[in-house]
Amino acid sequence: MDPERFEALVNEALDGIPDELAALVRNVVVLVEPEPPADDPDLLGLYDGVALTDRYGDMLPELPDRIFIYRGPLLDMCETEEELVEEVRITVVHEVAHHFGIDDARLHELGYA
Repeated sequence: MDPERFEALVNEALDGIPDELAALVRNVVVLVEPEPPADDPDLLGLYDGVALTDRYGDMLPELPDRIFIYRGPLLDMCETEEELVEEVRITVVHEVAHHFGIDDARLHELGYA
């Protein structure tokens, strides 16, 4: 799958987040990268920022939090486009949930790990 189509899948997954939740996502950029860091080659996604639950008061303007979606491992783990669509959706929701302070254990319980 070419990078443009993959990015479209990520955008579709973001569009699938309910509006009432999406409205609460603040100062976050979602980036698609070809591969994860070399020290974690199977990583599908990563939230790099401060969860909303860990912020105090009015934050001063700062750089946005970042969500990385790693194309290579997602492509490698899926045999069909249908599987890829589902795994991209799960990965995007998983990383957005970290922005809200939801940890991996709870995401696993909810089926997003």
